[in-house]
Amino acid sequence: MTADITPVEILLVEDNPDDLELTLRALRKAQLSNRIHVARDGAEALEFLFCEGPHSERSMEDLPRLILLDLKLPKVDGLEVLDRIKSDARTRGIPTVVLTSSQEQNDVVTSYRLGVNSYIVKPVNFDGFVKAVQDLGMYWLLLNQPPKLEV
Repeated sequence: MTADITPVEILLVEDNPDDLELTLRALRKAQLSNRIHVARDGAEALEFLFCEGPHSERSMEDLPRLILLDLKLPKVDGLEVLDRIKSDARTRGIPTVVLTSSQEQNDVVTSYRLGVNSYIVKPVNFDGFVKAVQDLGMYWLLLNQPPKLEV
């Protein structure tokens, strides 16, 4: 890794501009917004994670410390993204949190079957949403002790 490349702490995969702005605002408020990469669809998220396409110059050694993943995404849906993340030894250990509006039991069950670390339904009100994002950021980035990932 070169000195001028800053590793990404959070990969935020969100296509809804309002939810994206709310999430970024909540992370800023919790002072967890220094190194965030935003992917606006599932294909972009996979290209970023696996250093493909416009991200081919990235190194697989510079993986995010946390992935916040919406399920209802264009191009490649969130469950397929989750499946790819958790089925690849290089990315399997990255804590992945589904942050979605879907309360469908099938989505919850499938997410956990695929290996999600946490499933959070986006709260409807702003204060609840901000608190949920701040709490999960604080836990996964500051309190959780992840293993060293081998690439």
